[in-house]
Amino acid sequence: MNLLVVLLCINPVEEDAIKKIKEMTDGYGCDVYIEATGSPVGVTQGLEMIRKLGRFVQFSVFGKETTTDWSVIGDRKELDIRGSHLGPYTYPVVIDLFERGLLSAEGIVTTTYPVEDFAEALAKAQEKDSIKVLLKP
Repeated sequence: MNLLVVLLCINPVEEDAIKKIKEMTDGYGCDVYIEATGSPVGVTQGLEMIRKLGRFVQFSVFGKETTTDWSVIGDRKELDIRGSHLGPYTYPVVIDLFERGLLSAEGIVTTTYPVEDFAEALAKAQEKDSIKVLLKP
């Protein structure tokens, strides 16, 4: 099976992200959209740029409500919606444990790659001995 993974960073302040994705895919849209900003506009933006029968992954924690037209999810695009478990109070507790020396990350990050070596890092992450493969800009 051939798999093409494109890692793309679009700054929506500087360019129209929806337009860019539509242009890159001949109007088709992206297969998977991962919302990780915590900004309500990230939800509506993702619903516009994802293709019909695509997968929407909600990864962030919101500080305020977000609304959307639910007919986009069900009737118009028939999307697969996935959520992730991310606790809003997790980070301060973990940071405190690290600061007090009660928790160590030693051994968690098994390999580090520059972003340019994304494909190699992705292959490494599939290996059984990899716990956490890190990409650094």
